Amino acid sequence: MYFRDRTEAGQVLARCLQQYKNQPDVLILGLPRGGVPVAYEVARELNAPLDVFIVRKLGVPGHEELGMGAIATGGVRILHEGILRELGISQQTIDAVSERERAELERRERLYRSGRPAPTIKGRTVVIIDDGSATGSTMQAAIQAVRQQDPRRLIVAVPTAPSETCEQLKESADEVVCPLSPDPFVAVGGSYADFSQTTDEEVRELIASAANLSSGA
Repeated sequence: MYFRDRTEAGQVLARCLQQYKNQPDVLILGLPRGGVPVAYEVARELNAPLDVFIVRKLGVPGHEELGMGAIATGGVRILHEGILRELGISQQTIDAVSERERAELERRERLYRSGRPAPTIKGRTVVIIDDGSATGSTMQAAIQAVRQQDPRRLIVAVPTAPSETCEQLKESADEVVCPLSPDPFVAVGGSYADFSQTTDEEVRELIASAANLSSGA
């Protein structure tokens, strides 16, 4: 089984999250870029507001698809200690990659927010969505950063991830939804027929479209 594209993956996730439809306290947060088109489909089906939550993976130099950690809004940094030890990655390399990704995180916040304030998270049921999760580092950073804002309930929803990553995420989230766990799990893109890159402009358009839907425009 695999997903045709991120749109179909979002539709599948939405069917798994039907108990949250039309619930006034639900907030959908998509992780840019690839998580946003997935989250858009969920938000549209559940009749819930959509916003972005910026997290940047810290890729291993030369093998950027492999995450050695992640950073998120609020100064959160999560490191994948097992990968760091296995590959012998130095502190200098970690700091250099972190600084580069922090600059990109700040750029995306300015671009995607377009001056809009961040949504209120305190006391709400928050669903964090990405297009998949390999090591879980990016999602763990998002969870930790969102937890700092005191949500009532925190749900992680990803279309595809290894079963061991899902189990690890369950230790941090109140609920984990993951309909597809291939074995062996090679990469997130392996679960999609079309895994073409989502652009900044697509993210902005989807956020604007979701805002229009929620306002009744």
